[in-house]
Amino acid sequence: MKQPSTEWREQVAPDEAAHLVRVAKVIGDLQRTRSKKFGPGRALHRKQLLAATGTLEVFAGLPDHARHGLFATPGRHRALVRLSNGGPDVQGDRVPDIRGFALKILDISGESAFGGTTDHQDFLMINQDRTPGANSREFIDFMEAATPGPLSGLLHLFKAHGLGGGLSRLKDLFSMLSKKFDGFAAERFNTVAPICCGPYAVRVRLAPAGNPPPSGRSKDIVADMRERLAVGSLAYDLELQFFVDEATTPIEDASVAWPEAETPIVTVGRLVLPQQGVDAVAAEAEAARFDPWSGLLAHRPLGEVMRARKVAYFESQKGRNAA
Repeated sequence: MKQPSTEWREQVAPDEAAHLVRVAKVIGDLQRTRSKKFGPGRALHRKQLLAATGTLEVFAGLPDHARHGLFATPGRHRALVRLSNGGPDVQGDRVPDIRGFALKILDISGESAFGGTTDHQDFLMINQDRTPGANSREFIDFMEAATPGPLSGLLHLFKAHGLGGGLSRLKDLFSMLSKKFDGFAAERFNTVAPICCGPYAVRVRLAPAGNPPPSGRSKDIVADMRERLAVGSLAYDLELQFFVDEATTPIEDASVAWPEAETPIVTVGRLVLPQQGVDAVAAEAEAARFDPWSGLLAHRPLGEVMRARKVAYFESQKGRNAA
């Protein structure tokens, strides 16, 4: 296994400022279109499936390269969780989609990635270890084309990349969307894009831990979590996957999965969702701002995709009066 390195680099394109203006416009247009149909809500990850409260325990005895920011000091922190479907539409949960696990860690204090100070750290994860496109430009092109509807987005793939390229991208997209999903208690989640851990670059992951309560007979992913949390707690290991070099763990290409066998991985804590009724915090989670940039400067997001997400999330927050 390779050792973690601080030799990561960010690359800023000359026209990035103009691109970020376009990001805001496309996300705003998409959100307004969907809000007319479904009512006010987020541009993406619009459909909240379930919300829960929990506790994150940061472990003692971590290696030096992991002891930064939230993980510098062992302790327990309150947590708020929002589980969601990734798309801009409100649709049935059996429809293929990306699944989101948004985690807000509370009761912390430190310099904020936004400037000033912060009392929380957000980690936004999905049930994938990569994105279908290498950068935000491909994503925004697709979302702009898909604003009238999903079919327009699919046709864009062929217009932009030709028959062969379009088929290849369509196949990759559907393989991700239709990836078998065994439920939020059984899947691993990943930030996909990197963030800082002090001078290091990492992707953050959640992995199921321990022996979760048996699920009920329902195949519904929401009912499954409700049934589990009604009878017992769920636990997840919070892991950091460290950058080693640009070839193995690229900062700027989110479509590349960081290979587990070649990257140092440190389990830095455990998230526990205790037995609970999940409806109590549904409104709180739906109103909350979960943002990859909302947290400590020691965990500043890295790379072009994350810079685009900074603009996209702010635009979405404005669009639902949450900015």
